[in-house]
Parts: sequence; C-alpha cells; structure tokens
Amino acid sequence: MRKILLMMSVSLDGFFEGPGRQLDWHLVDEELHRFFNERMKTVSAFLDGRITYELMAGFWPTADDDPSASPTMAEFAGIWRDMPKFVFSRTLDRAEWNTTVVREVVVEEIRALQARPGGDMLVGGADLAASFMRLDLIDEFHLYVHPVVLGRGRPLFSPSEATPMHLRHTGTRTFGNGVVLLRYSRPDGTS
Repeated sequence: MRKILLMMSVSLDGFFEGPGRQLDWHLVDEELHRFFNERMKTVSAFLDGRITYELMAGFWPTADDDPSASPTMAEFAGIWRDMPKFVFSRTLDRAEWNTTVVREVVVEEIRALQARPGGDMLVGGADLAASFMRLDLIDEFHLYVHPVVLGRGRPLFSPSEATPMHLRHTGTRTFGNGVVLLRYSRPDGTS
C-alpha cells in the first residue's frame, strides 16, 4: 500500500507561512530544489487543499516557458503538470492540469486511493494536513526546517483534540543553505 506523506517547509519557530501568506522566507536553492525534484519523481499523486493547489497552479504550469527559469525549475514545472493531483475543495467547480476535485476527506476513499499501485502520495496544505492527521491518514512526516524565525504567521500544527501521535525518527539531512530535513514515520510502519 502506498504511503501518504506530509512534506512541508516550516520556520524554526513552527510557521509554514508568514503574515499575509508570506512564503518568501523559504530558502530553496539549487541543491534543495534538485532534492525536491528527485523526490517528486518517485511519488504518484499530490493531495492538495484548494489554496495550495491555486498557489501552485498560478505559477508552475508555464514556469518552464520563462527564459530565466533554471533547468531545475523547468524540470519541476513538467513534474507538476504531469503528476495526478487531487484538490480537496468545497468551492472549486473544476481544476486543470491533471487534477480531480474532491469535496470531502473520506477515510474509505483515501484508503482505496492508497491501495492503487504506484508511488507514495504527498499531502500539501496545512488545513488538509490537519484533516488527514485528525483522521489518522498520514504515514510519514517530512519537515524541511528553514533557519528562519518568523515570530508570527500560520503554524503548521495547530492545537487539536487528536490523540497524541508518537513517531519514529527515520532520517535527517542538512543542506548547504542550513535547511534541515527531519523525517518521521509511524512506529509500526503501518497506515
């Protein structure tokens, strides 16, 4: 069964976006972007909330048309366009770029999606991630901690009434720009 991974960038003080949805503090250089691209080539689908989908769809479909785009950016544009995407939204009527609109997170439907052949799937967006966490649907957490203290913004993990989740550390990688990848999975390795 393919796994569901939460793969998010976060500031040292736990914010995934700054005030006003600010993301310009992300330290994505060539090394980190190449690493992202290699990882993305192994997944089979993006599971995104509406805001994350719209943010991505507003830039990546044509990013490789820009003559100033680096080869790494151009490569990711192709990965993003071709990847099957599921956008969870109650307001979108339709979505483009190989995207299926899903109205609700239904555990049985997500488990059926996991049972299909293919690589792991990535969850994007804090609200969607919170829903998946509440429903115990996340198998691994891949957090890219950026050496930035924002002081305020939107926290990745909001207080919840969910049962505490104990995880197993499965890896750490430090990039040249100071970003540290922390990987955790369920202790039993099951979903």
